[in-house]
Amino acid sequence: MILTSLVFIHNGNIPSKFTCMGAGKHPHLKWEKVPDGTKSFVLIVDDPDAPGGEKDPFVHWLVYNIPPTTTELPEDAVLPSESGEGINSGNTIGWYPPCPPSGTHRYFFKLYALDIFLTFNKSPNKAQILEAMEGHMLAKTELIGNFSKSFK
Repeated sequence: MILTSLVFIHNGNIPSKFTCMGAGKHPHLKWEKVPDGTKSFVLIVDDPDAPGGEKDPFVHWLVYNIPPTTTELPEDAVLPSESGEGINSGNTIGWYPPCPPSGTHRYFFKLYALDIFLTFNKSPNKAQILEAMEGHMLAKTELIGNFSKSFK
C-alpha cells in the first residue's frame, strides 16, 4: 500500500492550518494498492518525539473500521458511518492537532489493511486497537509529516 497526502509530502512539513497554530483540521490522506481480502482499515497517527518517546508516543488520532471501499479521507472529512474513533492521548475522541512544546516533531500516519472488522464495547485506546488487530494485518504503510511552531 502507498499512503500520500495532497497537503504534505513524506518527511515534509505539515501546513500549520492542520495544527494548533491553525484551524486544527485533519489533513487530506489517500491510499492505493490495497491488498485483496481487505475488510477494513485502521489509521493511527502518533508522535514519537513527544515526552513519552518511541515507547509511548503521543497519539493524535485513532480511526478504525474504515470501509475497504474508502481510499481517501479529504481534509477535515466526516468519516464513513461504519468507522469509529478511539481515545487519543489528549483523552478526547477525534483528531488532536499537532502542537509540539518545542522543536520539530515527526507525526507518523500509519495505515493498516485488515482482514477483519473490529468490534469494541466502547471507544478504544491505541493498545486495545493494536491488540484487536494482532494476526489480522494484510499490509501497513506510513506517511511521516513534520511540524514545529517555528514553521511559517
